[in-house]
Amino acid sequence: MSLQNNVAIVTGASKGIGKAIALSFAKEKMNVVLVARTESALEKTAGEVEELGGNALVVPVDVSQEGEVEQVVAKTIETFGKIDVLINNAGMGSFAPVDELSTQDFDRMFAVNMRGVFLCTRTVLPHMKKQKSGAIINISSLAGKNFFKGGSGYAATKWALNGFTKCLMLEAREYDIRVSVVCPGSVATEFSPHSGKDPAKILQSQDVADAVLTILRLPPNALMSEVDLRPTNPK
Repeated sequence: MSLQNNVAIVTGASKGIGKAIALSFAKEKMNVVLVARTESALEKTAGEVEELGGNALVVPVDVSQEGEVEQVVAKTIETFGKIDVLINNAGMGSFAPVDELSTQDFDRMFAVNMRGVFLCTRTVLPHMKKQKSGAIINISSLAGKNFFKGGSGYAATKWALNGFTKCLMLEAREYDIRVSVVCPGSVATEFSPHSGKDPAKILQSQDVADAVLTILRLPPNALMSEVDLRPTNPK
């Protein structure tokens, strides 16, 4: 399916997976709303989006703040008149044993990784319901299905995100809104510690972006609700 002229909001779009998704959308000649906290980094991404043939709207916000999220959606509707795609990608991680994990870090992970997804989704849904179409793709992690030392707080946010996505999928499908979750393993970004693995052998940001495009390119009657993405041979 052609994605040309679709309007997509991408959170965490200033670097890593979010930036790769935004640039992939630009190649499809989509209109991309770039969301993150750092305006200068978003402006750089916007320049690259436009060089590739897409249109970019920069909205620097903290997705954990309700009023700021409402501002993003209002500006998107004002500028483009619709919202076809929401990519909930913004996230953060703090890794430590439970008795060494600060309350501040724990709360911040849930604020961004889960509250931010909830706020963005809740604010976008009325517009998608009205137009009887749309796609919401949440970027989760294989940490939302597994467990590892030092990952209690982060994994908890991703287990929560996976549960949220599956419930949302059942609620939204009657409006012809497709809801999906992508669960990558370690990706070669500054976010991931990689655990000493060869960065060339693990997943790249573009791999996740390609998975997102695969989901969106399905015909409207088909829904790929969940994707587990692993490196082929991460030695």
